Amino acid sequence: MRARVIKLGGLRLGGGHPLFLIAGPCVIENPAHPLRIAARLRRIANELGMPLIFKASYDKANRSSLRSFRGLGVERGLEILREVRERHGVQILTDVHEVDQVERVARVADVLQIPAFLCRQTDLVVAAARTGKTVNIKKGQFMAPWDMAGVLEKAEATGNRNLLVTERGCCFGYNNLVVDMRSFSVLRSFGFPVVFDITHSVQRPGGLGDRSGGDAAMIETLGPAGVAAGVDGVFMEVHDHPERALSDGPNAYRLGRLKPFLSRLQKIHAAARS
Repeated sequence: MRARVIKLGGLRLGGGHPLFLIAGPCVIENPAHPLRIAARLRRIANELGMPLIFKASYDKANRSSLRSFRGLGVERGLEILREVRERHGVQILTDVHEVDQVERVARVADVLQIPAFLCRQTDLVVAAARTGKTVNIKKGQFMAPWDMAGVLEKAEATGNRNLLVTERGCCFGYNNLVVDMRSFSVLRSFGFPVVFDITHSVQRPGGLGDRSGGDAAMIETLGPAGVAAGVDGVFMEVHDHPERALSDGPNAYRLGRLKPFLSRLQKIHAAARS
């Protein structure tokens, strides 16, 4: 089934349109960093003719340790995301974790994201969808792809059909994830654009004890496979210095290597859709 087309500003997502990119650092580390990353991402996307949505979280509410860096908080974080949007002209995606955050975030973000751990939280899903904004719902690591039908139904019940659904791997034993390529076919059958979160799919949740690890070297193996399986967009956490990232560094893709990798994914996407 071909996904419906989602209109997001001047972008057209799904429905046979070009492969789109959701990318940015895991968390807002300081006011300058997301502005710098967004500038480079926009330049790369423009050179490739690739639709771009910039992502970064103002708060990481599910860190492994109480001592882990969470972000700059909702108020300061949204100020920075607003500046990114105004200065670089990019669409903005960020997570919402609680119902009382939704309206504030919707005044800044173009896409509200439901984190994988929270995709079963009915009140949160419904509140996000009621804003009328595009909502990206990540499939929980603990869920079968066909179980996302009920989650999408909750969002659709509000009358909002501007929905994206994202695969980010499934729990495979302890501290490990695996991607079942059959998932993309199932998710596509729901009629909404399907996104492959390549970088979180190589994460090792809690694998370093007080934080998550990851196998970033596997990004270049999984990414092409998922695009060949027919996804509409890819989600990537990118960082200019992953080894110094304050969150999810082990599964982030190095920004300096991004352009040739995306070019390769575009060619695979075009071949898969021909």
